[in-house]
Amino acid sequence: MTAQARRRSASRSSMLAALGCATAATLAVADLPRQSAVPGGVVLIDLPGTAPPTVTFEDKRVMVMPKGAGWVAIVGIPLARSPGAAKVEIRQGAAPLTRGFTIEGKAYATQSLKVAPRQVDLAPEDAARVARESPILRKAMDTFTEAPPATLRFEQPVSGRRSSSFGLRRVFNGQSRNPHSGMDIAAPTGTPVIAPAPGRVIETGDFFFNGNTVIIDHGQGLVTLYCHLSRIEVQPGDVVETGDLLGAVGSTGRSTGPHLHWGVSLNRAYVDPALFLAPPKPSAASAPPPSASPKR
Repeated sequence: MTAQARRRSASRSSMLAALGCATAATLAVADLPRQSAVPGGVVLIDLPGTAPPTVTFEDKRVMVMPKGAGWVAIVGIPLARSPGAAKVEIRQGAAPLTRGFTIEGKAYATQSLKVAPRQVDLAPEDAARVARESPILRKAMDTFTEAPPATLRFEQPVSGRRSSSFGLRRVFNGQSRNPHSGMDIAAPTGTPVIAPAPGRVIETGDFFFNGNTVIIDHGQGLVTLYCHLSRIEVQPGDVVETGDLLGAVGSTGRSTGPHLHWGVSLNRAYVDPALFLAPPKPSAASAPPPSASPKR
């Protein structure tokens, strides 16, 4: 059943029912995103204690989930963050604590693209539109709700080839721009786009750069973004489950062809969506050979 057919109010009680109360069960390692301590990556920090601590990273609230007999802070590292020493601040009782970690460097690839000149050198009316839209998108992506995510392992929202990876340095018409903050998945126009995990739709709309867009809050600062859609099948306030229809692949906004731009934000930092997907299964060619049967 699609989200459109199951629209219901977004009260806190329905949100908790949809997302589940993660404090009732601890996370296994297989439930966590893969750790990658680089700009655009995710760091997992184990914390002791019987009560959930409040954790911040560079003044931004961090997701904390139960793990074993304690807790784990799940920290998103901004793409623009320089490698080197870093720390989270922990409030667990009267005295604040810190826990240090190291951000490693990573060299992302560069891609040159040709797009309509008006999408690089903005006309005054386009620049004014972008200025109006930016606070709307920023407010949605900065969402932090206390309800925990139902899962931290996502389904891929559309089948297709990854046409552009996270972190890619983009050059539009010879002009350098910010690194690519999501994963691009190429697919024919009209291909269904589904929710990769339970959550609540917090924003939809047609934006200059992103085209038709859906934004979902999964809980505790985990927010996902779906851009360039040909159509949108949900509206703000809809609670969605894994596999619910969000819309369809398109080429709206700044786009060179039909694809889905999928973004994942954690503590207000865009991180690599691939870290939230199940690791690829080894191919038959790379699998170890079966052990020989003992001779009798």
